[in-house]
Amino acid sequence: MQVTVKLFASFQTGRFKIEVRDYPDQTLIGTIVRELNIPEEEVGILLLNAVHTKLDQSLSDGDLLAIFPLVGGG
Repeated sequence: MQVTVKLFASFQTGRFKIEVRDYPDQTLIGTIVRELNIPEEEVGILLLNAVHTKLDQSLSDGDLLAIFPLVGGG
């Protein structure tokens, strides 16, 4: 299946901004995060087709996954 993955802010460094990637059916979001070497504790927001989601959500063909880092500051 094909999934569009969008990375934001610091997650783009050394990776990409947006890519259409091939994955086996029912791949979990957490699997993609680990494959991209993004520490799970640094993930701030996950959006699947513009809806908040979690690492244990499985993906379907044509999905759009957006991964945002934690926001720091004060």
